[in-house]
Amino acid sequence: MSFGFRIMVKGNYACFTRPEMKVERVSYDVPTPGALEGMLKSVYWKPAIKYVIDKIIVFNSIEFLNVRRNEVKEKLLLSNLKKSMRGERVDLSIYTDVSRNQRASMILKKVCYGIEFHFELTKVKNDKEQNSENKHYNIIKRRLINGQYFRVPCLGCSEFPVTSIMLLDEFDLNLISDSILKAGDVDLGYMSYKVVFDDKGIPINNNWENPVFSDCASTIYYRPHMINGIIDVQKYREGLKC
Repeated sequence: MSFGFRIMVKGNYACFTRPEMKVERVSYDVPTPGALEGMLKSVYWKPAIKYVIDKIIVFNSIEFLNVRRNEVKEKLLLSNLKKSMRGERVDLSIYTDVSRNQRASMILKKVCYGIEFHFELTKVKNDKEQNSENKHYNIIKRRLINGQYFRVPCLGCSEFPVTSIMLLDEFDLNLISDSILKAGDVDLGYMSYKVVFDDKGIPINNNWENPVFSDCASTIYYRPHMINGIIDVQKYREGLKC
């Protein structure tokens, strides 16, 4: 039995931030596999599985939009949130007049991607059932068909939610934009593949009830080509660079 899926994802805006741009956000031309894995985890995730992106298809022409947004430079402390949950009086406010930070962003607009992916067992908190792979497969399939998620799936940034996710049997390559097809073979240069945390998803205190995870991480890069709108991610997986 195959445990792979094909989905078409659409959104009004997207931003897959280039890490070399330290102040202003500038998006890559195409999604990173790590960002798409994060989007899928919003639909369904368990420590027992990991998503693997096999292919990305860019259907719409690549268009950028420059925007300027007000952001805040601070975030709520987890320790304060825990105190509040215990009933302690804690100020959980962020005062925008004090912490406002205006930043420019170069984002993508009117995006549509085809994503081919599969999942693998991680051997972390695995189910004891023999057919655990079938169980995860059926849950993922049902949630994709019904449009279910536990957190709104986004395209790179939480401000840019996915507008639709459709589960497909096959991709209709005739829908790929003429401008993408005319570009032919495009060298996308070195791109972020994903961010890998040192703890590999396992609590460093070995306590799943009150887990403590590592903040240390490394970015893995790869150098893909987009050929007629198709990025064959699995083809480049062996050449990943840290």
